[in-house]
Amino acid sequence: MRNSKIIIAIFITFLIYTSMPLQIYSQSPMDLQVHFIDVGQGDSILIQTPTEKNILIDGGPPEAGSKVVSYLKEQDIETIDLLVATHPDMDHIGGLPHVMKEFKVKNILDSGKLHSTRTYAAYLHQIRKQDIPVQIAMENEKIRLDPELTILVLNTYGATKTNNQSSIVLKLTYEEIDFLLMSDIEMEQEKNLMEEYDVEAEVIKVAHHGSNTSSSLPFLQAVNPEIALLTYSQENDFGHPVDRVINNLNKINAMIYSTAAFGDIVIRTDGKNYVVLPQENPLHRMIDTAG
Repeated sequence: MRNSKIIIAIFITFLIYTSMPLQIYSQSPMDLQVHFIDVGQGDSILIQTPTEKNILIDGGPPEAGSKVVSYLKEQDIETIDLLVATHPDMDHIGGLPHVMKEFKVKNILDSGKLHSTRTYAAYLHQIRKQDIPVQIAMENEKIRLDPELTILVLNTYGATKTNNQSSIVLKLTYEEIDFLLMSDIEMEQEKNLMEEYDVEAEVIKVAHHGSNTSSSLPFLQAVNPEIALLTYSQENDFGHPVDRVINNLNKINAMIYSTAAFGDIVIRTDGKNYVVLPQENPLHRMIDTAG
């Protein structure tokens, strides 16, 4: 039943998207581009700022490293000005060693959460090998990389927090358009964000791949997003996304896009309007899967 609901939602979303008038947005040299890269069951987000700085948030699982590298090269990227490792889980940092081997990385922003896995050890090894400066994120810290943008850290590591709870959450603001990038935080952290920050945003990257641990209705109502991005694999073993999260997104009338259905997804904005550019027609993916 969950899959049929998602398919219906995807189909409706696709019809709405393909009927959107083209004149609502015009590309300009000062665009912000946010790329949600399809890395299967994991996260990887590329941000290209209006003044041509490049931010990479996470790199998906280890097997996605080559996909992320190829995608960045397709965008003619040579240098990553800031690499953000939101937390040390494999599906977020696994592909980053491959990225660090292939690109010059100027700085890394890390949650500060340690982890005793081979994947995390490989991540640390490449940082040392490439001699990349690392900064530990602090809550309420502003990342000063592009004067046109406001990038605020809303959540990061705490002594009693798990990996997911320690995830770096970023709010990215370009004039009138806000992106809320939730990584894998849980409902307790969502509640704290509502109490401490203005979480309203046009676009949300839904926390923890649509897991049951996150995305309470009160929180999503506070964010009140127009667009909700879900990052997951069609064939994941975790049941992502769960019915409750999809139902909550429907209750707030958010338009749902997922990397599982649309592949890579790019949102371009001039700070006033935005356009969502999916890589694929979701109907093609559903037909391929059914076949």
